[in-house]
Amino acid sequence: MNHLDNLSDIDAANVVRCARTLLRRPMLRTDGPDGELLSLVYRHRATLQDLFAGLLGYRLVVERRFARLYKSGPGNDDTRGVLSMSPRGYAYLALTLAVLTGIGRQTLLSRLVADIRSAAAEAGIDAPDDVTERRALTAALRHLVSLGVLHETEGSVAQDVLPQEALITIDTDLLGQLVTGPVGEAQSPAHLVELAARPGPRGVEHAVRRRLVETPLVLYADLPPEQAEWLRRNQRKETALLEQAFGLHTECRVEGVLAADPEDFLTDLSFPGVSTVARITLLALPELLDGEEEDAPARHVVTVERLREVCAGLVEDYPAAWSKQFTDDLDRLVAEVTELLRRMGLAARTDDGSWSISAAAHRWLPSPDGDPERERQPEPVVVPEVPSWSLFDEENVS
Repeated sequence: MNHLDNLSDIDAANVVRCARTLLRRPMLRTDGPDGELLSLVYRHRATLQDLFAGLLGYRLVVERRFARLYKSGPGNDDTRGVLSMSPRGYAYLALTLAVLTGIGRQTLLSRLVADIRSAAAEAGIDAPDDVTERRALTAALRHLVSLGVLHETEGSVAQDVLPQEALITIDTDLLGQLVTGPVGEAQSPAHLVELAARPGPRGVEHAVRRRLVETPLVLYADLPPEQAEWLRRNQRKETALLEQAFGLHTECRVEGVLAADPEDFLTDLSFPGVSTVARITLLALPELLDGEEEDAPARHVVTVERLREVCAGLVEDYPAAWSKQFTDDLDRLVAEVTELLRRMGLAARTDDGSWSISAAAHRWLPSPDGDPERERQPEPVVVPEVPSWSLFDEENVS
């Protein structure tokens, strides 16, 4: 049954708008981004709860001042993480949440930091007070501020958690809604990751549909056999369903399915882009994909040496076009290029250290207007002037 069939066109459009917003912002609150839609989410909460539960197996909690969509965990896929958060930052995030559960509604920043370091020591985690650690801790605290869990009542969480004091207020309601994984059931960190990534009640159906919504590029080669078979059988139905419920447009190919948002609202990582790394990655694709042997269906193997060669060539050909921090550090540039391709789902590391590039990257092959270094203005064509009369012309005499 379609969850939008019994709604008017206006209500159906509003439900789709709310569903897209919740996918993009699973923690929606009145004082946060897109907070003005919370009243609309509250009005359509029953339909939205049924829609997410039926299609994706997700639980949706809606209150007057916030809405929380409980998504599945990404498992071993780390491409859905927050770009500003390192693995160390996530460790501090977990420690901070553990501390906040017993700290009350307000605390001083200095006490919070001290309690976090004490919790780290208790857990057997080394947490030295150096620049790297302070930056990781700051990233964790700033992330909680961005989610509305922490409020800087007086002062602020500085860039490197400097000694200046601040008064922090904790939103205990949001804090209680933050963790999605079944912490009480987990016997180890690895077990928690496994439990959080479990498919929904409908098994394969929910697992594949979640993959399409959360990771737009889904290759059959990357799916377990039963999921790949299910998707092949249901391509047409899923195309119509994802477009009607979430406004996604799908492209079905022999290699798999791509779900794209024509408005780019659901895209948390845009490609192509205007940065040096994004532009070099785009310009490198033709050479990386040209003539490579297939590693598996829909993939091409590229060695690290080849990646360095292509990036070095682009830097050498157009030195003034790129940021100096990358032209002076080729290793960093190669690492950033491969990381962007990996996060986009266009590349995966192989066992021997090479990179397997998805054939889906062909859709981004650039078509330049010309080579700026080699273009030359055409020589002007000189047309001899032909006078309209001559001194030797004879006048017509009547």
